[in-house]
Amino acid sequence: MQDSTMTFPKNIDIHLQCDVFNNFRCQVAANSLDIDVKKKSIHHLQISNINIPNEWNIGLIYGASGSGKTTLVKQLFGQNIFETILNDEEPIINQMPQHLSYEECASLLNGIGLNSVPCWIRPVKTLSNGQRARAEAVLLMCQEKDIIFIDEWTSVVDRTIAKAMSICIHKFAKKHNKKIVLLSCHLDILEWLNPDWMIDCNKQSFELPKSDSFFFSKREQLEFEVKEIGRESWKYFSKYHYLSERLPGGQLYLYGLFYNNNQIGFQCFANYTPHRKGTKIIYHSNRTVIHPDYNGLGLGIELINKTSELLIKKISCRIMAKFSSTPVFKAMIKQKKWKFLGENRLMGKMQQGTTMKRNGGYRESGCKTYHFEYITYDK
Repeated sequence: MQDSTMTFPKNIDIHLQCDVFNNFRCQVAANSLDIDVKKKSIHHLQISNINIPNEWNIGLIYGASGSGKTTLVKQLFGQNIFETILNDEEPIINQMPQHLSYEECASLLNGIGLNSVPCWIRPVKTLSNGQRARAEAVLLMCQEKDIIFIDEWTSVVDRTIAKAMSICIHKFAKKHNKKIVLLSCHLDILEWLNPDWMIDCNKQSFELPKSDSFFFSKREQLEFEVKEIGRESWKYFSKYHYLSERLPGGQLYLYGLFYNNNQIGFQCFANYTPHRKGTKIIYHSNRTVIHPDYNGLGLGIELINKTSELLIKKISCRIMAKFSSTPVFKAMIKQKKWKFLGENRLMGKMQQGTTMKRNGGYRESGCKTYHFEYITYDK
């Protein structure tokens, strides 16, 4: 275990050198560029005035591939700091420490942006690159270590997903007061990760957020679009929904969330409540899904709010919503346009001796659900 009060060297001076082959093909390749291959096989990394603060949560070591990031972090923190502990054959929730309760496991997984319950219970090898990177990060973060090291966690995903993962790690580290050192060859995640210190191996410098050279700008504005859609895409998004593979019956209004013309979210409104004459028809918000790679940006609540607003403008109706997820409840209770109506456990019953089928859409009897109504001013 690393000592969180450990002292770090103020200066790093590293010479990296590798052997160069001198056979015919290698000589032809070197001669084609007229280069001194011996000089090109030497890398000198020198960082001065390293001053890691006593209190910190996130450190970033940045640099291009081959710039000496891994060698440098081992010089600072020790040789045996990286572990590959993820078992591809097991679900991530089974690999978390046994002393953690289910609620603690769920909190950790949600905190890193791995919010899809189906992703928790499938073998890790079936997850996407982004989901796998989050699973590995959360497994590292729940280890009993003072400092956690994560290497190149954004290299296998596209840049928007990398930013979503970075903000999740930032929130996670702050909430749980973890010390995390991350290595990355991409600088576009800097504003999203918001580190307390950074070592730039390209510029060979140590930087703090208040220094003039620390590149820290306002996070870019990611632009998303909401459009009315058909039911075709539900086949793709249903596998990420915790409850049902089917859309509800009755009249439906369906919306998609798009980023760069790619659909990354799904939202449904269904009328399955008998309509009484003289009252507004009631539509229920349900089947809200954000692709797991984009979790962590708060898109689910934004999608519910925006589509509710669009539906109210389209037709005269009331909108209800119910959730069984505690994190969603905590987010919804903060929304000014939603009124909390209460909670109950009367969602459905299972007959004794039968099993609950997921495609039926029923929650097990006794599952707590939280009920809300969208507030308009013309009721």
